[in-house]
Amino acid sequence: MPLIDSHIHLDFPAFDPDRAAVVARAKAVGVGGFVVPSVTASRWQAVRDTVSSVANSVAGYGLHPCYLNEHSDDALDALATWIDEHGGVAIGECGLDFHVNAPDTESTQLSLFDGQIELAVQHHLPLIVHARKAVDQVTQRLRLGGATAGIVHSFSGSWQQACKLIDAGFHLGIGGSVTHNRALKLQRIVTSLPDDAWVLETDAPDQPGALHRGERNEPAYLLDVARTIADLRGVSVERISALSNRSCERLFGAII
Repeated sequence: MPLIDSHIHLDFPAFDPDRAAVVARAKAVGVGGFVVPSVTASRWQAVRDTVSSVANSVAGYGLHPCYLNEHSDDALDALATWIDEHGGVAIGECGLDFHVNAPDTESTQLSLFDGQIELAVQHHLPLIVHARKAVDQVTQRLRLGGATAGIVHSFSGSWQQACKLIDAGFHLGIGGSVTHNRALKLQRIVTSLPDDAWVLETDAPDQPGALHRGERNEPAYLLDVARTIADLRGVSVERISALSNRSCERLFGAII
């Protein structure tokens, strides 16, 4: 069964020189589906073009909290119009980041995130959520906004935070971080998660795993994540693939 990469920025310029080869390498090792979230309005068309040219790929459209300077005052209205005209399987990548951003951006971040939660609820779409140093705040906003489906990608919180997100209907995105020896807390969490509470991701070209430290990340490396989780949970890679794919397809519909 081909693996689905639930979070990959396949549209990013880092892949411009060899995008077709990147996809071919992924498919050669069994990674055959791609969920491509966007980060700014200026990248929405690039994401749409990418998923149009790559088989078994789908798009999410959103406004990332780390690109605040690139979001116009009418960005939420523009996103609503884009979704009405072009569709998409998710709203995102959106969320909160209190690690990179200055403290005085909190109100702007909250406004953008709340607006995207509202769009997701209105359009019955899942959210693809970024939550760095902000898991509790993200969980609170999701509950307040009535969101009940999506992925908090690159999860790095506590067991208690994981449980609250799962109770709210959200999946945890697990990527290359889990392959690092020092990631003991995340590995303990992954070992104990319910079968239907997580999905596999790379976040490529960022966040490479232990075997590719310092390199550009690629979707082909999703297999390393699957193997690590299989070892932690004491099951086969095929079982991990099937569980993750099932969750992806519940969220986004058929991909592969």
